[in-house]
Amino acid sequence: MSKVRALVLERQHELALREIELPMEVGPGMVKIAVHTVGVCGSDVHYYTHGKIGPFVVNAPMVLGHEAAGTITELGAGVTHLAVGDRVCMEPGIPDPNSRASRLGMYNVDPAVTFWATPPIHGVLTPVVVHPANYTFKLPDNVSFAEGAMVEPFAVGMQAATKARIVPGDTAVVLGAGPIGTMVAIAALAGGCARAIVADLAQPKLDIAARYQGVIPVNIRETNLVDEVKRLTDGWGADVVFECSGSPKAWETIMNLPRPGGTIVVVGLPVDPAPFDVATASSRELRIETVFRYAHQYERAIALFASGRVDLKPLISETFAFEDSVKAFDRAVEARPSDVKLQIRVAG
Repeated sequence: MSKVRALVLERQHELALREIELPMEVGPGMVKIAVHTVGVCGSDVHYYTHGKIGPFVVNAPMVLGHEAAGTITELGAGVTHLAVGDRVCMEPGIPDPNSRASRLGMYNVDPAVTFWATPPIHGVLTPVVVHPANYTFKLPDNVSFAEGAMVEPFAVGMQAATKARIVPGDTAVVLGAGPIGTMVAIAALAGGCARAIVADLAQPKLDIAARYQGVIPVNIRETNLVDEVKRLTDGWGADVVFECSGSPKAWETIMNLPRPGGTIVVVGLPVDPAPFDVATASSRELRIETVFRYAHQYERAIALFASGRVDLKPLISETFAFEDSVKAFDRAVEARPSDVKLQIRVAG
């Protein structure tokens, strides 16, 4: 154990930038990383404001942060595919490689998975972290640390697009233009959708999403989404609908958005139970898919960044210094409509 400075969630509503003891031994198959940039995620903010997410409760001080990129400073025994000095990003969820879920390729739903900044596991808003090399990915020279820290949330979008089984030329509807909704739309377009109809109540968020070619913004304060989707698809409906808002209200009309035989991909997690229209789903043979984090998406996401096919830099609203970490979280709690992704630069 070593004492390091970190952003610690002491308890609900209380953050402190202070020293804390964290494990720093670089064992076989592990690497030590100097953390450069960490994104502020909605789950981090939720732990700050609510002290829990479902069954995960903050019962002891916990370091926040799980969207991270940095530089390798030390290699453990047996690590051959990485080198000291490599710029990397890190997948925060570590499963049991021998679990039944992992053997099926679904390691993200392994009950034994440990995930940064999910109680009781510490996160990475600290200058140094030790992590398994197999979940550490080299960044191409043309991908910045800031972009590297965006791979984690974009991987959710990649998982959603993969679950959708997109066919080139498909029309998508995305409910919610927050960070995940916007990244889902970008991933859907990269995956072959001809257009993504993005719906939200907040015009500033829609304006940001609309910067991307293929996005059609719809402000549902002013426009009936079901009618607009019918208009844009000649009454047929969308091929795939991504529910990213997490609002139970979205489920009141969601079955009217996809075409017959279309797909709904559930990304947002409602806090309260949501109504589910079984009869409409069955009579139209809709396919329902769900997403929990991601699996096997990091390398593909990084490839899209490196190729220039996906550019998430416009989504970074502001970057804070490490010493201003508490200020960054308080800004995130404000939930400004014009903010998409806030980041914290730990090094430099």
